[in-house]
Amino acid sequence: MLRLPRHVSAVLNGFSQIFLQAHPLCGLLIALAIALHTPALLAGALAGALAGTFGAAALGRSRADIDCGLYGYNSALLGVLIVLQLGLSAFSLGLIACAALLIDPLQTRLLAGLRERQWLPGFTLPFVLLGWLVLTLLPAPTGTPASVAPIDAQALAFAIATGIGQVIFLDQPLAGLLVLVAVWLADRRAARWLLAGSAAGLGIDLLFGAAHGPILAGLAGYNPALAALAVSQVQRSAWAPLLAIVAAVLARLAFDRLGLPPLTMPFILACWLVALAARRVRRQPENA
Repeated sequence: MLRLPRHVSAVLNGFSQIFLQAHPLCGLLIALAIALHTPALLAGALAGALAGTFGAAALGRSRADIDCGLYGYNSALLGVLIVLQLGLSAFSLGLIACAALLIDPLQTRLLAGLRERQWLPGFTLPFVLLGWLVLTLLPAPTGTPASVAPIDAQALAFAIATGIGQVIFLDQPLAGLLVLVAVWLADRRAARWLLAGSAAGLGIDLLFGAAHGPILAGLAGYNPALAALAVSQVQRSAWAPLLAIVAAVLARLAFDRLGLPPLTMPFILACWLVALAARRVRRQPENA
C-alpha cells in the first residue's frame, strides 16, 4: 500500500472524519466528490482542512489527533459553507483560516472533556456553532426555487443518494454515490447504515407529508444518515441506529418549525440521546 506523507494523510483524514472515518483513500474520494460537484467548494474545504490541521500542529495539539484528522473536518465543513455563502475569493479564504483558528480551542476542549470527564462526543458541534454565526452574519442571496420533479422510483433513489451528499452540501446524486463508495472502502457496515439512514429519513418525511422539494433535494436524509452511521460505530444492536434515525428526523422537523437552519445539529442531538440512553441502561444493573 502506498504510504503517504504524514501531513497529507492527516489532511485527507480530515475529509474522511466528516463521516467518522480515519481513512486517507476515503478522504480523497470525498474530496473528489466535492471537486466534481463544484471545484470552488473543494478550494474552501481544502483551505479549511489545511488551516485546521496545520494550525493544530503549530499550537502543539496531540499528534495522534492531528494525524487522525480530528482537527480538519470541522474546518473543512465550514470552508464549504463559507464559499457557498460568499463565493471563492481571497476574503473568503482568509475568513476560513480565521474560522479554523476559532474552531481549534473548542475542538481541543471537547476532546479533552470526552476523554477526561466522559462528556458526550462533540462531533460537528464546532462547525454548527460557527456555521450558525456565518449564516447570521453572511446570508447568501436567495436563488430561484428549483422546479420539483414528480415522485417516482428514480427520483426517490436519486434523493437517497443526494441525502448522503448533502452532508457536505452537495446536491447531486452522483456526488452522494461517490461519497457512499468512499465510506464503503473505509467501513462497509458504516456505509450500509449511512445509506439506510438517508433512505429512512426520506421515508419518514414522506409519511409525515413533508414538502417534496426538500425531500428530493436530499435535505431529509443527511442528518439521519450521519446519525445512523455514528451510532452504528459504537452500538452493535440495530435498534440504536434506528432510534438515532428517528430522533434525527424529529429534531430536524423541530428546527424547521422554529425556522432555524439545522446544519448537522439534529445528528448531534440524536447521537447524544442514544448515548445518554445507553449510559442509563448500563447503570441499571449497578443500581439493582
